[in-house]
Amino acid sequence: MLARVTPATLDLSRDVALLTADLIDIESVSGNERTIADGVEAALRALPGLTVTRNGDAVVARSELGLAERVILAGHLDTVPLPATEGSRGTVPSSWEREPGTGTLWGRGATDMKGGVAVQLALAAALFGGHRADDGDAKPTRDVTFVFYDHEEVEAAKSGLGRLARENPELLAGDFAILLEPTAGTVEGGCNGTLRIEASTVGEAAHSARAWMGRNAIHAAAPILARLADYEPATVSVEGLDYRESLNAVRISGGTAGNIIPDRCTVEINYRFAPSKTLDQAEEHVRELLAGFEVVRTDGAPGARPGLTHPAAAAFVAVVGREPKPKYGWTDVARFSELGVPAVNFGPGDALLAHKDDERVAADDVRACFRALRSWLSAKS
Repeated sequence: MLARVTPATLDLSRDVALLTADLIDIESVSGNERTIADGVEAALRALPGLTVTRNGDAVVARSELGLAERVILAGHLDTVPLPATEGSRGTVPSSWEREPGTGTLWGRGATDMKGGVAVQLALAAALFGGHRADDGDAKPTRDVTFVFYDHEEVEAAKSGLGRLARENPELLAGDFAILLEPTAGTVEGGCNGTLRIEASTVGEAAHSARAWMGRNAIHAAAPILARLADYEPATVSVEGLDYRESLNAVRISGGTAGNIIPDRCTVEINYRFAPSKTLDQAEEHVRELLAGFEVVRTDGAPGARPGLTHPAAAAFVAVVGREPKPKYGWTDVARFSELGVPAVNFGPGDALLAHKDDERVAADDVRACFRALRSWLSAKS
């Protein structure tokens, strides 16, 4: 039986690392976000300084202080499926390296991205709840919108953030956005775009004992694989950050039985492209490489430019005190970019541990992320 935390036990006054463990203990694989969304909503509605809106399993909480600038802090509530490996520590419930709150925290979503969600919730309480023991006399210097959304780890059409953008775009209005995806505490500007292509070959079916009577579609796909293997991906500089591209076959399918020459073969290809390209330009690039083959776009999303020239971004980078880096993977900063809101990635945890069976985050990394954002969003009175 999976351990669950009821909404009443999401205590936002707890240490942010312990709050991360509480969130991990609520299993929230994509499609099963209702329990965690209920808990988040209940905890936020208890804060007097926020107005809370629920859309499906997405929760938005906004301050309304009339300050000169509005910042959006966003994170997704769902995780990838639980590990299948017996004995894995990256599962639910969470586990600690030593006593609770000390050292490393293991569990599904520890890195991607319940550490970031815990930081959002702790900030909401510190800035707009008035009951955290460690907030001192901190007062908000910016209005904040906290966005918690569902279905990030599945196909883009199901995205809770995309649904909010369609149905409640006014809730996502702001001057600057931070997506709390794992970045090891370094600001990562923008993100690469992503494109999925299927390249197919057509043959003629025949009995494998009389192969000469058919044409093998799998064999015909060899030039596709050869072109991809020989391809040298570019590194593209965009506004001072170097984005590494990649173009790879990620799946291949074909054939119907062990004694039939296959009459069709499909190679699924993923292109991660620099944010200086549009989605159509990225598709044209792949089509040129695979000229002569049947090519169909199946999915895609444009990237986002770094957004570091915005004054709020520059001020935040100065608080963090580290040289910004590019985000190679696609993240929802691209959705904010499409809405006209400059956005960056910044959150606790190593992105290389996301989705792994030993997913984990250091307690002190979660605390450091919380302190950096609180310092930037508030001032002592």
